[in-house]
Amino acid sequence: MRKLSLFIATSLDGYIAKPNDDLSFLRLVEKEGEDYGYKEFTKNIDTIIIGRKTYDYVLKEIGPSHYDNGQQDVYVITRTERPGIGRTTFYAGNLTDLVYRLKSEKGEKNIYCDGGAEIINELLQHDLIDEIIISIIPILVGNGTRLFKDSRPEQQLELVSAKSFDTGLTQLHYKRKK
Repeated sequence: MRKLSLFIATSLDGYIAKPNDDLSFLRLVEKEGEDYGYKEFTKNIDTIIIGRKTYDYVLKEIGPSHYDNGQQDVYVITRTERPGIGRTTFYAGNLTDLVYRLKSEKGEKNIYCDGGAEIINELLQHDLIDEIIISIIPILVGNGTRLFKDSRPEQQLELVSAKSFDTGLTQLHYKRKK
């Protein structure tokens, strides 16, 4: 069975965005030639699940080639159906049904959840995330969009690795305990 991985950055106080979906604090750790393992991680991915707000932000900041590169299928989770673009599907159905279907498909590569918080928390609610790779940015932003919301089931994790970088970023890699 394919696994679903979360690879995401957060402030030290647990926010993935400041108010108004402001991600500018991520620039604090930008360093030429350093991608914090992202390229290596995506070598084993052929499917991405992403929330519409996160998708729109990436399109605006990086451009359509980040997702629509012919390397993977992209499912943008949205409340409003619209026609697909290339290998990108705008999905307005039940998220857990989609994930169960994708996990059961045959394939050597895995599924990557690229946010946002609502998607992540729904997946956690149904115990569908198999591993979490979280990069902690050395800043306390104080307010915004929390990575982990309250009222979800307790889940035990097993530490796979912890890495620190000279930018101050610390990356924790956990897998779900079986």
